[in-house]
Amino acid sequence: MTLYQTTFNIFNKNYMGSAAMAVIAQSCLGGAAAMYVLANGTSILQMIQLAVIVLACVFANTSILAQMKHKVIFNFILASTFLSILFIFLNSFVL
Repeated sequence: MTLYQTTFNIFNKNYMGSAAMAVIAQSCLGGAAAMYVLANGTSILQMIQLAVIVLACVFANTSILAQMKHKVIFNFILASTFLSILFIFLNSFVL
């Protein structure tokens, strides 16, 4: 089994706890990413980055609240986490 499938099976097996922890974790990570983006200013590039982060976190939280399929929720959480970490890295070391 792949890492993705193994992790999804764990998420699916313990869905209620995993979803609750995911809301907290990815919301905090998204807030940190927004802070790093805004620390570099408020130009159009930063506003686009901020919009992407906010939308990713909103989609993840909304998918949990809307009780979508577990695989869709898991994918939104992964995307939100990946984008937040990417923008934290970019704004810390590159930009």
